[in-house]
Amino acid sequence: MVAPEGNATQVGPYAAALSRIDGVVRVDSAAGSYADGRPAPGPVGARFAAARGTWLSVVASSGRLDADAPGLVRQVRAVPAPFAVEVGGYPAELTDYRDGVTARLPLIGLLIVLVTFAVLFVMTGSVVAPLKASALNLLSLSVMFGALVFVFQDGHLSGLLGFTPTGSIEPSIPILMFCVAYGLSMDYEVFLLARIKEEYDRTGDVVASVPAGIARSAPLVTAAAAILAASFAAYATGRVVFLQQLGVGMALTVAVDATLIRGVLVPALMRLAGPANWWAPGPLRRLRRRLGVSEYET
Repeated sequence: MVAPEGNATQVGPYAAALSRIDGVVRVDSAAGSYADGRPAPGPVGARFAAARGTWLSVVASSGRLDADAPGLVRQVRAVPAPFAVEVGGYPAELTDYRDGVTARLPLIGLLIVLVTFAVLFVMTGSVVAPLKASALNLLSLSVMFGALVFVFQDGHLSGLLGFTPTGSIEPSIPILMFCVAYGLSMDYEVFLLARIKEEYDRTGDVVASVPAGIARSAPLVTAAAAILAASFAAYATGRVVFLQQLGVGMALTVAVDATLIRGVLVPALMRLAGPANWWAPGPLRRLRRRLGVSEYET
């Protein structure tokens, strides 16, 4: 922690206040060392003075850093200071990095859903199919994130994969995996819906179009999923943890998405929905016609 140079009457009380934070063992400063708000033995205070300011060393327990380093950083920053301060060090850098990476995730997620909804609506002329696809994609992602937490955060299978669990996951890897997995899931959905919609437009049979469309697209989806799952699984054999996360999470997601979700849940839901699969409000149907998207013609 760096602050403008000040006298002991300013630095001392501030260091004492910092030392009262839960999990802080000692705070060293130019005014001396403090523990639990009281002066304590520590390094010589003069070495914390500098020409352009002074710095304070907040020494935290390993248990607090392992349990909640970002929370500790926020508590340090929340302590009122008599001067402007800058909080640095690895815990602060990691907290700022995570905050920067995750700050706009809700907006990004909303944009992804809206764009995929618009594309699927233009393709199918339905508002039900895009909503169903988004819900099933989220189910696929929950499998991936659950695997990451179970294996890499909680440490199950750590002996088999040869890594040491840390109790946390670096946030950029799940974000990358979210983008890849969502795109792959939507690809499979497009393959299935396109064939089913063609059969429905050609025959008008709500029930028969589902198995007929799946029969035409299933070999392509199955072959693509098998190749991708095997390719991703190869990363799990390495000794780099973030590559292992990518391999385990993506291989499991692709396998579950192509079999249980696209092969079982999609046809089951479409069979239950019946004619509602292709429903859209009148204004949206007219908008689609204005876009020049034509139905399948015999």
